[in-house]
Amino acid sequence: LHIKAWTPVEINWFSFMTKKPTRWVLEQMMEAGLSSMPGGGAEIFHPEIREQICEHKADSETWFEVHREAHNLGLRSNATILYGHYEQAKHRIDHLCRLRELQDETGGFQTFIPLAFHPENTGMSDIPKPSGLMDLKVIALSRIMLDNFDHIKAYWIMLGEKTAQTALSFGADDLDGTVVHELIYHDAGAKTPEGLTVEQLHRLINEAGRIPVERDTLYRHIVREGANWSVGEPILTSAAT
Repeated sequence: LHIKAWTPVEINWFSFMTKKPTRWVLEQMMEAGLSSMPGGGAEIFHPEIREQICEHKADSETWFEVHREAHNLGLRSNATILYGHYEQAKHRIDHLCRLRELQDETGGFQTFIPLAFHPENTGMSDIPKPSGLMDLKVIALSRIMLDNFDHIKAYWIMLGEKTAQTALSFGADDLDGTVVHELIYHDAGAKTPEGLTVEQLHRLINEAGRIPVERDTLYRHIVREGANWSVGEPILTSAAT
């Protein structure tokens, strides 16, 4: 069983509540079974925007320090960006540059996940939703700039099936999994399906001219033989997962 849990924002809160260092919190979590971490809470790192959209969250320096500590302890993690609200191109570039720098230092990030802002049912509902063109541009820019990240994810439940499928030709190599029950985007009004079957994911990937490959959380190939399965080698970015 692989447990991926707790964003840096949450780890920072645990540190505040327990009055213990971040490293102590992470070590306690690892003893309890924590195996890797998601990349949530990144939003936009630049303080000019962060103060507008998430002023009460941990700042970018804290976000990076938690990931640095996690990587130094041997934990792998993901990273995200939330785009399509008040930020400008320069803020997105700044965000990617900061991630690239830490990856050069630690090598602990597994994948980068661009997340489009969903304005419906939020306090910023007057903002238009990011276009499909912007979605693809962000994916492509991420692949070019984050050359030290092995994987770029086109999160189908946020992008929609067709845009995510197209993103496989714009630098993405991961669609995410079947997903059973997603709340964040659907609570905000998303109309995408809450889950896809394995067969549906295979079809999307095959239609895009890519080879479907099943992976585990650490991006290792899952090899199935009837009812039996095993973990194979790490997946190269030329496949889609």
